[in-house]
Amino acid sequence: MDRFFPGGNRVVLLLIGVLVTSVAISCSTLDSPTIMAPPQIAGAEFVGSKSCEECHASISHDFVTATHVRLKAPGDNAKDVGCESCHGPGSLHNQSGGAAHTIINPRKSPEVCFECHLDKRGQFNLPYHHPVIEGKVSCSDCHDPHKGNAITSGGTSLLTEHQTCGRCHTAQAGPFVFEHEAIREGCTTCHAVHGSVNQKMLVARDANLCFRCHFQQQTAAGKIFIGGQDHTSRLSRGTCWSAGCHEAVHGSQIGSSLRF
Repeated sequence: MDRFFPGGNRVVLLLIGVLVTSVAISCSTLDSPTIMAPPQIAGAEFVGSKSCEECHASISHDFVTATHVRLKAPGDNAKDVGCESCHGPGSLHNQSGGAAHTIINPRKSPEVCFECHLDKRGQFNLPYHHPVIEGKVSCSDCHDPHKGNAITSGGTSLLTEHQTCGRCHTAQAGPFVFEHEAIREGCTTCHAVHGSVNQKMLVARDANLCFRCHFQQQTAAGKIFIGGQDHTSRLSRGTCWSAGCHEAVHGSQIGSSLRF
């Protein structure tokens, strides 16, 4: 944005947000806050999160622990930040007694999430991605916007990442007699979970992915030893998992070399 608004892009973006909707919301966790306008619903007005608490008490109670509670707005606009930042103005929803069609449900469409998470929109348009744009998977299937860390595997809870993915990918979740230790680190060690240019959403398409952990050891001129075995000729056959050597990359029931 600097090339369009050199030296003052934050101020200009803030003014645009205020002029469009009278509310500008930013994420206070970023060094350069993202300025965006909340979603709009024809004929509806903002009523504040206190009004939502009357029916959604349990969600409101837990929301103080959520990552999204850090959304902020200056001055009087702060009263409009909270539930309505993602669900849109709630006056019609209140008046109708909670009719579903009077409020925005991000679970049915990722467009509300993309308003802030622009990079994820791009990733979901890569050749291999979770079918979020197609409507088969929702952002909230993996993320909880109402309670705790929105990234369920955040912090030191690496095992939780495995459990999150394992709810759908049961065959890859195990348990296995011979476990691939990478499972303990989390699925994102090998997979770009929003989208990738590589098949199976891998972060790399060849043996370089495995070399991130299994460092090659050249103990003789012209030879590459991995795990104490000469892999010089094997590496030319394909990837570690497609060359007929380590097909069971998540874990195996029959061999420590991860084979079916």
